[in-house]
Parts: sequence; C-alpha cells; structure tokens
Amino acid sequence: MIKPDGVVRGLIGEIISRLERKGLKIVALKMIKIDRKKAEKLYEQHKGKDFFKELIDYVTSAPVVVMIVEGRDATKVVRKIIGKTDPIEAEPGTIRFDLAMTIGKNIIHAADSKERADIEMKLFFNDNEIMNYKRVDENWIY
Repeated sequence: MIKPDGVVRGLIGEIISRLERKGLKIVALKMIKIDRKKAEKLYEQHKGKDFFKELIDYVTSAPVVVMIVEGRDATKVVRKIIGKTDPIEAEPGTIRFDLAMTIGKNIIHAADSKERADIEMKLFFNDNEIMNYKRVDENWIY
C-alpha cells in the first residue's frame, strides 16, 4: 500500500516502477480512501500502542493506493525493496531510505508474512478484482 504521504507527494509511479522493475507482477491495484474500521483492522497488531491513534489518523487522512503483487517469495522481496520501517535505518536504495524521512510518514506499507498478506488482500480486494495473467518477461525473470 502506498500510504497518504506517497500519494500526495506524487510518488505512485516511482514506487510501482521499482516493484515492476524487480520483476514483481501487479495483479490488483486501486486508489481508495481507507475508513477507520479498515485502518484499524489493517494495523490491529499495533492496537494499544502509543502511536496507534496517530497511525490510524494518518492512514485515513488522504487517499492510498492498494495493490497485490505476485512473484517468487513476493512478501520477502517487497519487504526488502521497501526497507526497514524507520527510513533512517533502511538500506540505501530502498524505497523508505530514498523517499522518506520519518518513521511516522514512511511512504509504504507491506505485509510482513504470507499469512498477513492474505488477511490484508481480503480487506481491500474481492476475488473478481484480482487478475490472472502472464508477463511477457516471466521466462527471463524466472
């Protein structure tokens, strides 16, 4: 998910481009305004923490771009591309290091496991919104 700061800063294309250039395939994509209920479900593992309310306020403050990407070990690959949660600790070349300055506005969210990805995908997409197709370069990527 490209968070509100990524959307309002005009970084959607940059972020999607990085994912596609790596070889990941986008199979679902849309811009939405997350309501509080979905935001709280998305970040339910942080409920009760000091920053929870601020996080929910932030993620519901402007549109976001939600997407599903596929590829070998997609969850691990995406986590590597986006970098550590705190941009200061992220590796150079990652989305968060290159494009974000603070942990509170760090451009992008990604599930940290396949199980969590399955939950999050169902929050934002119906089965008929997920496309099944083959990229022309898949034979060269894999």
